[in-house]
Amino acid sequence: MQMTRRMFLRGIGLSAAVLAHGAEPVIPGFENAPMDPNASKGWTPVSDRKVRVGIVGYGHCRFGARFGFQNHPNVEIVAVSDLIPERRDGLAKECKCAKTYPSLAELLKDDRIEAVFVATDAPSHARHCIEALQHGKHVATAVPATYGSLEEADELYATVKKSGLKYMMFETSCFHEDLHAMRQIYRAGGFGELVYAEGEYYHYCPTPIPSYNDWRVGLPPQWYPTHSNAYHIGVTGGYFTEVSCMGMPSKVPHLQPQNNRYKNPFGTEIALFRTKEGGSARMAVSWDTPGYDGEMGRVRGQKGSYYKAFVGLKRNTADMRRPPLPPGVQAGGHGGSHGHLMNEFITAILENREPLVNIAWALNMTVSGIIAHQSALKNGELMKIPTYIWKG
Repeated sequence: MQMTRRMFLRGIGLSAAVLAHGAEPVIPGFENAPMDPNASKGWTPVSDRKVRVGIVGYGHCRFGARFGFQNHPNVEIVAVSDLIPERRDGLAKECKCAKTYPSLAELLKDDRIEAVFVATDAPSHARHCIEALQHGKHVATAVPATYGSLEEADELYATVKKSGLKYMMFETSCFHEDLHAMRQIYRAGGFGELVYAEGEYYHYCPTPIPSYNDWRVGLPPQWYPTHSNAYHIGVTGGYFTEVSCMGMPSKVPHLQPQNNRYKNPFGTEIALFRTKEGGSARMAVSWDTPGYDGEMGRVRGQKGSYYKAFVGLKRNTADMRRPPLPPGVQAGGHGGSHGHLMNEFITAILENREPLVNIAWALNMTVSGIIAHQSALKNGELMKIPTYIWKG
């Protein structure tokens, strides 16, 4: 990987110097993809109706507006909400929406809304999605699907099943250009069964990113595992069956167990998973290793492999291009995934089909990390992983 100037600056710890000159550092992954003048080439609407959407959450990352719902020709943003009035007003302004509510509970009472995007704090994702589904709303959520809780994972799964509504987790790696290409090749049979996969999410955090109720302070790395786990589950649609995970004690202050609510001592956790096919997957999440940041991965199959721009296949008949975007919708951040995730969710509602990252994919990506952290706390003990099967 070629080291960019931004990567170099982060690697030698000059973020503070950048900040001192008045420039706000970009959160890794939030860099917008270059604008593609041909991004909408070949796009055709599947319907002329507009999905009526409510958006909740506009925290430090401004996620409520990052995915471009406000620019989709098949979306009407009916209302927005955030608990903090200034952020609520900012979200309304960016989404060009006049109607606001002081809480999700109030927003869910609006019968005009048929789908909700949950961009709240991670500890509330499962609970907020359950509430939206119980009010008869389709729901999309930022990652992870559940936050350290196996009980909430099961409750969310049961609620989605009972509701008959659409659920999608906006896992950004799933629409990275490379992972999308891997998935297309896999579905075309180009890899055969995957023998080995690697996924990595490196996000150097010498101090935690500001967060609601400080939920990011001391966050166990494998509680935020979906960006890396997607490099197997987002390729195959499968799951992991067991894991051994090693954690590295951190010297970063907020990752000291006495300094965080989780009693988490680890800044880096490296998990080795057994896959349902019998293969292996090494998935890394790290907060305390300077250098290049981001979400990345590679796969090796019985017939071929994919690493960065290298595709080692005897024959490839798969169309590896990402789908066209509606006019006015930009690819956005996290590897140009934002617009594609939002468009997939809206299109799934319009076509009455399962969205790509459905409840099974979402929980299989997330729960495996929860078990991995338990394994790390037990010095790498091999542990079984609950799995979720979906035939929606």
